[in-house]
Amino acid sequence: MTANTGPQIGQLAPEIDLPDAAGNRWTLSNFRGQPVVLLFYPADETPVCTKQLCSVRDNWERYQAAGAEVVGINTDSVEKHRAFAEHHDLPLRLLSDAAGQVVRAYDMKNLLGTRRGVIVIDQAGYVRFRKVVLPIFRPSDDEVLDAIQALQSTS
Repeated sequence: MTANTGPQIGQLAPEIDLPDAAGNRWTLSNFRGQPVVLLFYPADETPVCTKQLCSVRDNWERYQAAGAEVVGINTDSVEKHRAFAEHHDLPLRLLSDAAGQVVRAYDMKNLLGTRRGVIVIDQAGYVRFRKVVLPIFRPSDDEVLDAIQALQSTS
């Protein structure tokens, strides 16, 4: 796979239409007009992923205050997402990309499945922040919240 084949900063984000942990459809275009944070992570119930999403949970009021729609995405099943969300009381939607189409479209696929990364999309649907990290690390909530805040100062 060629590096940087997914949308880069300044490019229109590809549409997303995936089921969430409750089995409801979630589409990116339904959230035009507000910032959207896509949290790509390798797998439910793994140590770093659990720490990452529990940190989002613990900072949820800050994400809500920033006006962002925050979703987690990987190739785990709807059922696995539902159990993971319930086990850790996660407030964000977890989207199941079982076929890997969105993971590939955003260049978040690796040999083992889903890469760990974050993409912040502005109110008009353009990528404004993109960061991919090694699986043993995770993006900080402060960094993501700063990227959301930067959108508000430019709009």
